[in-house]
Amino acid sequence: MKIVRDILEAKGCQVWSISPDSTVYQAIERMAEMGIGALLVHEGDALVGIISERDYARKVILMGKLSKETRVEEIMTRKVLFVRPDETLERCMGLMSEKRVRHLPVMEGDRVVGVISSGDVLKAMLAEKSSLIEELEDYIIGRR
Repeated sequence: MKIVRDILEAKGCQVWSISPDSTVYQAIERMAEMGIGALLVHEGDALVGIISERDYARKVILMGKLSKETRVEEIMTRKVLFVRPDETLERCMGLMSEKRVRHLPVMEGDRVVGVISSGDVLKAMLAEKSSLIEELEDYIIGRR
């Protein structure tokens, strides 16, 4: 059974973040540059929130705010859900589905060691299931 650590080993542990006093425009610009859907919000070494494209759509666009005038701390999600590197992918998918989030920071102690997305988890789970199916077919056919 695959765990979060397996995803991080495959995709890398790069973590993109922004400060709470940055503008939402700067956050969206950085997400676009990096091809990602969320940024962690750090104040010094402390994780204080997360901002996603969903936050932008719902808390800036729909509220009639201006992204160049609104600060990240005004719209970020402050209660950040996270997982540990030894968490199973099934547990992550359940948490993401139940809490309706698409990104989870991965923490070791108080330190962020990576971020996984629902796409990362789904891709890894499908690869694992595909491998299992192939092994079963080989067994049934007698190729092994």
